[in-house]
Amino acid sequence: MKVRFIVCAAIAAALLVVTGCSKKESPQPAARAAEPQITLKIGISTNDQDPRAIAALQFAGEIEEKTGANVKAELYHSGQLGGDGALIEALALDSGTVDIIISDASNFSTYVPKMGISALPFLFGDFETAWKFMDSDIEAEVERELISHNMRVLAHYDNGFRCVTTGSKTVRTPADMRNMLIRTPENPVIMASMRALGANPQPLAFSELYMALKQGTYDAQENPVPVIYNNKLYEVQKNLSLTNHIYSGMCFAIGESTWNKLSDSQKQIVAAAAKTSERANREMNKQMTEDFLSKLETEGGMTITQPDLPQFIEATKSVKEGLSGSYGADLLQRLDTWLAAN
Repeated sequence: MKVRFIVCAAIAAALLVVTGCSKKESPQPAARAAEPQITLKIGISTNDQDPRAIAALQFAGEIEEKTGANVKAELYHSGQLGGDGALIEALALDSGTVDIIISDASNFSTYVPKMGISALPFLFGDFETAWKFMDSDIEAEVERELISHNMRVLAHYDNGFRCVTTGSKTVRTPADMRNMLIRTPENPVIMASMRALGANPQPLAFSELYMALKQGTYDAQENPVPVIYNNKLYEVQKNLSLTNHIYSGMCFAIGESTWNKLSDSQKQIVAAAAKTSERANREMNKQMTEDFLSKLETEGGMTITQPDLPQFIEATKSVKEGLSGSYGADLLQRLDTWLAAN
């Protein structure tokens, strides 16, 4: 209950800051009556305790209030509309099954390979630097290429830094991961990183992960601390190695076809609400990472290991080199320049 109170307080504080700084007049009732009436379907792969779910509901409440209920949103969590790969494909194909998705930025690299740039291993040392990059011109330029695939990014949620969990084996060095069957999302950057560490990555929808781990189908999986805790993965994996190998920044993306159905005033409200919920989500996820780490040990019974990170960093240097053909020398040079300055 204490954690939930802290999370709610963080959301309230973020709302006060953002709404206090930017108050725009909402359309008058007469003008609203002539505007489109739309219900947006939001799809996520994780459950309703996840920070992205809580922030998405905040987004839904804000747009309903400020559009006079002309624009509403319904949240479909736990992969009800499909896993991350299926959600991205549904949005890209304009299937009509989903209007907004919140997924790891690098998951979109199946359509725009450069979208994996933020997920290269060991790029960021803390949340604030990662957030700054996600809001940078470099990320924005890459994301513009998604529009031709019917996807427009309105905000960047936070999913935290990815860590490795295992059933019985303790992971201290890359040698401990050799030939380990590890579940990953269908994500080229994450899979390449796992291969560089000697593991055997096999994609699986997140909604199927808990049961697969329970049945022993996989030796390991990798996800941020809040995902591990909120989805009770500690019940089926008892070892956590704090590798923090990849930062998982997420894109809050709306279908371009859906975006074009909104009036100009509705677009302003939806875009602003996405940014407001972004701030709440980030602070919430950071707080959960701090709070849940000890809970995984005391309540979840997990053994937490501090691995030899220099060995992991050295082992994954080849990932960036291997993807240089997809990203281009100019983009990687700009990334290096940005990192040096930040």
